[in-house]
Amino acid sequence: MTADLEITRLRESGGKGFEKVFAFLRERLLAGSLRPGDRLIPERDLAAQLGVSRPILREALRALTVLGVVEIRDRVGTIVRRPDLSVLNDFFTFAFAQQSEVIDDVMQARIAIECQAVRLAAERATVSDFEKLQLALTRIAETIDDADAGSAADFKFHRAVVTAGKSETLIVLHDSMSGILMRSHRTRRELLQVFDTMKTYLIEDHRRIFDAIVGRDPEHAEKVMREHFAIGDDFRRRAAIGKTQSAS
Repeated sequence: MTADLEITRLRESGGKGFEKVFAFLRERLLAGSLRPGDRLIPERDLAAQLGVSRPILREALRALTVLGVVEIRDRVGTIVRRPDLSVLNDFFTFAFAQQSEVIDDVMQARIAIECQAVRLAAERATVSDFEKLQLALTRIAETIDDADAGSAADFKFHRAVVTAGKSETLIVLHDSMSGILMRSHRTRRELLQVFDTMKTYLIEDHRRIFDAIVGRDPEHAEKVMREHFAIGDDFRRRAAIGKTQSAS
């Protein structure tokens, strides 16, 4: 299908070699003229059309294999693949590993994603989704005194909410931040050592979210989810104040 591909337009024709290769694939994929399973034209022809050297083209294609956009096969050529979206999780984790000041911004994105997801879950959740949420809810109560297992249970519940929303885009975005979100859940569980009353909050608040989804009430579900995040933020704020006062 792609043996006769020609370039009709390149917005970044004057850019660097990598940018030309990336722009070519990006535009072709968006236009639908390249699809998973298609084979690119031979390297020498593609390099000539793009106006880049073959070594630069090869380096760019190797970089794209890491992202899962293409696959280079011996004696076959370069094949377009459906990207493995799980690499986004690795990207976020590495990108923010040494940028603690960005974590709060990621958490705001999480709130936006989960508040929309819980609305959709209240409309679209199936019986199977209810069962998964119920199991996760039970696990939260069972692991209330175990920081590691408890944080995993918290994450699983919220992940089940997003999945129940049936929005592939929200699911991908949530997945891409899963590494950072797991750390957030773990940090929250550590607050139980400071605020014993938080145990009841964690169990009951997740139950309220579950009940709102089962009740098929999108507006109430979003309201409960936002309150859930606000209460959690308040606990973290109080813990931070306590640490400051102890240090002084």
